[in-house]
Amino acid sequence: QVQLVESGGGLVQPGGYLRLSCAASRSIFSIADKRWYRQAPGKQREWVASITSGDSTNYADSVKGRFTISRDNAKNTVYLQMNSLKPEDTAVYYCNLWAPGSNYWGQGTQVTVSS
Repeated sequence: QVQLVESGGGLVQPGGYLRLSCAASRSIFSIADKRWYRQAPGKQREWVASITSGDSTNYADSVKGRFTISRDNAKNTVYLQMNSLKPEDTAVYYCNLWAPGSNYWGQGTQVTVSS
């Protein structure tokens, strides 16, 4: 079993920034695809960004150019740098590790963008 622990959420003003972190408990991290999802109140969970084991990155159109996903295999940690935050970015953010036969989720971290 792999445990994922997210951190870095909080309250920020529009235009501000936050960096989310997600630390994995096991070394499956290096071979797994790493993804961030978010779920706003009353909405379905949506994919935000991903980075493959080969370091290929992809982003949802809504965050492209503002968010950056990265990873540190030595620390078993994936990051989501979020800049130019908007109120519509308010959500619980979840990290996800996926590999064939394995699919793990973190507990989520709240991000609130409000003045």
